[in-house]
Amino acid sequence: MSDIVIKAENLGKKYVIGHQAEKGRYVALRDVMAQSARTLWNKTKDLAKGKAIIQGDKTEEIWALKDVSFEIRRGDTVGIVGRNGAGKSTLLKILSRITEPTAGRVTIKGRVASLLEVGTGFHPEMTGRENIILNGAILGMTRAEVKRKFDEIVAFAEIEKFLDTPVKRYSSGMYVRLAFAVAAHLEPEILLVDEVLAVGDAEFQKKCLGKMGDVSREGRTVLFVSHNMIAVQSLCQRAYWVDAGRLKAEGAVNQIVTTYLRSGLAENDADERVWPDVATAPGNETVRLHRISVQPEDGKPGDVITMQTPIRIEVDYWNLLSAVHLHATLHIYNDQGIIAFSASAGFVPDPVLHVQPATGLFRSVCHIPGNLLNSGFHCVGLFLVRGNLAATYRLDDAIGFEVIDNTERTFAFYGKEPGVVQPILTWETSQTEAK
Repeated sequence: MSDIVIKAENLGKKYVIGHQAEKGRYVALRDVMAQSARTLWNKTKDLAKGKAIIQGDKTEEIWALKDVSFEIRRGDTVGIVGRNGAGKSTLLKILSRITEPTAGRVTIKGRVASLLEVGTGFHPEMTGRENIILNGAILGMTRAEVKRKFDEIVAFAEIEKFLDTPVKRYSSGMYVRLAFAVAAHLEPEILLVDEVLAVGDAEFQKKCLGKMGDVSREGRTVLFVSHNMIAVQSLCQRAYWVDAGRLKAEGAVNQIVTTYLRSGLAENDADERVWPDVATAPGNETVRLHRISVQPEDGKPGDVITMQTPIRIEVDYWNLLSAVHLHATLHIYNDQGIIAFSASAGFVPDPVLHVQPATGLFRSVCHIPGNLLNSGFHCVGLFLVRGNLAATYRLDDAIGFEVIDNTERTFAFYGKEPGVVQPILTWETSQTEAK
């Protein structure tokens, strides 16, 4: 128990939002005056009771978090993933003591530094130098401790020229560089980081991830909220998946990230999808989809696909306009959202694309060789393109398929090889003499 630094028990946060009542077409003046009087009276009562004033005639209760319980140990680096509005930022605000929970309780042992929004805790009229000292004081640091880390913070943030400039004149990138540098360098025992790294450039993001890794290796605790699954997987050992205000799953980071990414593809996690009726099939006035399937080259949809298996992807579509030539383009990407490759029928001398356009049902087949894709879950994004123009119709996450690793190796191996592809390449090894 001494190693547990954050403990949440049945944590909940409720917000009350207002809605404007639907008005009739004709409203009498007396009704308007009566409604205004009721609204003013309700606001006055809420203000007298110290409650938040809710705009609108009707109210609704929204639980941003509900019955969330977990324990985080000292030195853990935990990623928090989930869709927008799932409750991730609300959770971090409770842990940062910015807002109080409506239900449950949270116990925190240690000094907490949080970076939830760009420039959190900064005073816009104060200079960068003054804000470093102010943030240090907020974190409970003495002036001597802040002074000891001062040069390191400034060097990391790369704002030497603007150190004595009010931060209200900083760009968003300068703001976040300084805010992160202060939060990470003033030796907090718990560091909470929300999706703020998106403001920085690629080089700074890499530097921030490296610093959070250093913080973790020093035995301090990091909670990292991000939509960048690659960053989450590279930095964190464990992850929590928050969905609709509830803790849906927790565990090893790779497992949770894969489960989370696949959750939105549940209906597409099949080897074949068919739309028999042209009138209701996905598409538009130019093209309608009939079928898409993934299968082994010499098999059928549903057969096992291994890393060595050649694959064929079939796309059947109705071309509805006789004056239009269409071709299919596919994006194949892995469970981290990284595109392994794209393939287009428009890049090859397809004879169908060079005859007179015609309406009717067409089939495009893409052949993928074996010993190319890595193991794991893959998705197919489909684009039906007119000539060299933009896509006439697109269907993201059109279908999904699993690639199994059954490779026979001559050495002990545990886990999954890195990379989005795993081609079998030609090697030559021979004894040689030093030059």
